[in-house]
Amino acid sequence: EQRKAILKERDELSKDWVAPVISYEQVKQRSEQPSPDAFLIDVREPDEVIQGSIPSSVNLPLSQMTAAMQVPAEEWQTKFGWPKPRPHQEIVFYCRSGKRSASASDIARRNGFKNILNYEGSWLDWVAKEGKK
Repeated sequence: EQRKAILKERDELSKDWVAPVISYEQVKQRSEQPSPDAFLIDVREPDEVIQGSIPSSVNLPLSQMTAAMQVPAEEWQTKFGWPKPRPHQEIVFYCRSGKRSASASDIARRNGFKNILNYEGSWLDWVAKEGKK
């Protein structure tokens, strides 16, 4: 019976899943009023982040994400410079165009995170909309 429950949970986690999408306006609000209970995570590589990032976001390159998920919370702060999100905290992922953030959302979900949002427009959308003020 327990094995059945474990297999059912594994099947749930492995089926195709698409993170709920968040809009520019919603991301803008979060960047202007950051909460300690929510994370805006940029999954681009450091050489891309140098070109700019959304205010209040933190960086965790997609290339490091699977390994990062195994880092204990007490080591996370030292390694990444910000606290490890807890499973029920809100996490918004973004990248350059929305593809890597969708992958990051899936990795986070498979590692037990429940409150995941994907900024589908990502950096390209942000720059386009920020420039039109």
